[in-house]
Amino acid sequence: MARSIMIQGTMSNAGKSILVGGLCRVLHQDGFRAAPFKSQNMALNSFITKEGLEMGRAQVMQAEAAGIEPEAAMNPILLKPTNDTGSQVIVNGEAVGVMSASEYYRKKTEYIPDILKAYHRLEEACDVIVIEGAGSPAEINLKENDIVNMGLAKMVDAPVLLVGDIDRGGVFAQIVGTMELLEEEERRRIKGVIINKFRGDKEILRPGLEMLTERTKIPVCGVVPYFYLDIDDEDSLTERFARKGKNGRVDIAVIRLPRISNFTDFAPLEGMEDVTLRYVGSAGEFGSPDAVMLPGTKNTIADLLWLRQSGLEAKILRHSDQGRLVFGICGGYQMLGESIEDPQGVEQKGSVRGLGLLPMKTRFAPEKTRTRVKGYFQEIGGLLGGLNQVEAEGYEIHMGVSETRGKRMLRLTDTVTQGAPKEDGLCTDHVYGCYVHGIFDRAEVAAGVVGALLCQKGYCGEGVKAVNQSEYKEAQYDKLAKIVRENVDMDAVYRMIGIK
Repeated sequence: MARSIMIQGTMSNAGKSILVGGLCRVLHQDGFRAAPFKSQNMALNSFITKEGLEMGRAQVMQAEAAGIEPEAAMNPILLKPTNDTGSQVIVNGEAVGVMSASEYYRKKTEYIPDILKAYHRLEEACDVIVIEGAGSPAEINLKENDIVNMGLAKMVDAPVLLVGDIDRGGVFAQIVGTMELLEEEERRRIKGVIINKFRGDKEILRPGLEMLTERTKIPVCGVVPYFYLDIDDEDSLTERFARKGKNGRVDIAVIRLPRISNFTDFAPLEGMEDVTLRYVGSAGEFGSPDAVMLPGTKNTIADLLWLRQSGLEAKILRHSDQGRLVFGICGGYQMLGESIEDPQGVEQKGSVRGLGLLPMKTRFAPEKTRTRVKGYFQEIGGLLGGLNQVEAEGYEIHMGVSETRGKRMLRLTDTVTQGAPKEDGLCTDHVYGCYVHGIFDRAEVAAGVVGALLCQKGYCGEGVKAVNQSEYKEAQYDKLAKIVRENVDMDAVYRMIGIK
């Protein structure tokens, strides 16, 4: 049976997800079969496994770092917020309904058997399970019936590494305060402390570390510097939205919807040297981009109304009138149509007029489409005509069914059911949309889009270099492992796990 170690944080955004990914990569490099596990995750960035099940993308990143195929058992409960007080609840990859926060809080212990079943599935196949907590273990209002921090650590008998974020200040108070609020049994589970996101000279920090060890009786196992790597993180905590892009020849504006989901769809474009990719949350930030991307959302109607009220709809329509590229994915694709109806309140009851840029009407129903697809671009014309016959692949996660007219963009095979080929997406001469997340992941597709935009600006015939996403990610994970090895006492970590 697998051994385990758990990473808990003194707060949200202490760096748990990235450090779990780093430990998974180190273990993988050292010849161990490691797997990530997070019993309960709240995120709108999700992924579809090869079995057609849904899971959070943070655990996908960690699985990739560990060199294994992502599976829903790594994230048995996924909460996808639909509004400020409610979420769609997904258990072991399948949606079980939408619940208010209070309803889920009352019911969450009912999912303990599902959590343990998923954990034991991984336990049978792995050497080490690297567990990620959520938020802080010292949230005293949430400790009762906890299933994600110390409650889970007790269930699976896992030693704990406590991570504190020094970048935002107060790290010593964070760590000491967390220890003070834990029960004695919980404190005994904490075997080491990691100071994360440090900027400066570690020698200046040393007296504080010695005092911290003396006060808590817990050794400091590492001081990890602040670093930037292009690795998927928790969507609600990402710094990607505020990051200033390089000055590329092509300016792409991604609309930052209030309930934006799967913004990782645009990472391949963001990584290209010719591209400046910006996340735009207001009309004042819109500028004069070469392309507008409408991402997925967990509440299409609410976010479309926000788009209208914010003044961004008018900006997008004016941009389209100028013959410039508009591309929508999933919920963003639905917004490009003529209307959206949700008669049963699957996301938000009601109906709303769309942007009217594609001949399509969408109607929501309780059944959720979850699948992976592979195929190619059909005979499309206009700005992206160069993508004809180029291979495409990705995954679908959506509630709505769209009734379409006009030119279909993709011909796809469902790789989960292996059913008959189907058509997806719509296009005009400069407006394109589809349900496929990850549509830009293939280098040929990303290069085709950016090449078309360069040509529109008068740079026709120039070569476009796209990044092989798989190779790029592998290099990022290796860099992450190097940072962990250089700044964390891995011998101590291995002793905690029980390997050395």
